[in-house]
Amino acid sequence: MRPHAIRSSSKPTRLTHALTGHFPANGQYGRMTLHDLSWRRPIAAVVSAMMPALLLLAGCAPAPTDPPQSAAAPKAAAPHAQPAPADAFLAAIARYCGQAFAGRVVIDQPAQDNSPFAGKPLRMHVRGCREGQLDIPFHVGDDRSRTWQVRRTADGLQLKHDHRHQDGSEDALTQYGGATVEPGTASRQAFPVDAESIDLFQRLGYPASVSNTWTLEIIPDLQFVYALSRPDGRLFRVEFDLSESVPPPPPPWGHE
Repeated sequence: MRPHAIRSSSKPTRLTHALTGHFPANGQYGRMTLHDLSWRRPIAAVVSAMMPALLLLAGCAPAPTDPPQSAAAPKAAAPHAQPAPADAFLAAIARYCGQAFAGRVVIDQPAQDNSPFAGKPLRMHVRGCREGQLDIPFHVGDDRSRTWQVRRTADGLQLKHDHRHQDGSEDALTQYGGATVEPGTASRQAFPVDAESIDLFQRLGYPASVSNTWTLEIIPDLQFVYALSRPDGRLFRVEFDLSESVPPPPPPWGHE
């Protein structure tokens, strides 16, 4: 086969058309001879022989993959909501529902003449356990006239003193107390005197009590505390031993 020179040109040549198998329909190259077509056969044979290998290589090419997705960071576990101090305080006392405990006066200053607590056994009884309210009778010897009532309010806690006569009727000095003005803690709550109680104290002739603040404290399995304080130095504190229960006393007067 006679070699053909390849001319450098931007236009397609006979070789280009021969390789592609496409010849212009406008007769650009004039009349084609058998000799002109004969040189195409070896090239076509080479291309035909290479096609299986080309197809095989194309089939072995790795399939396109999606770009790696960044792993989403695990969401932090939501912290458990902590109960409000008022609710935690009520729950700490409610766990002793039905039990009674012995107590003693540890502070009574200035000393009171003819103190009703002197020389008498003291007992508290976690007796009434309703949702949002605890009733805790405070027994002084055989006197069952006193009950502390602790209630949950929209803003915190309220403490009231329920005083009864032996026949169950209410004492004139009853339902006095106060409400929390600060959140407090799960172990301590303070109750400054409320306006209703101030009016009651003034009306019944107890002027010193208009500045009362009552405090309840609890250390689970150790002690429960009831305390009364005034700016003038009055301080009364009773501690109850929660490490050992005692037999429950009879119901308080008026709550049989």
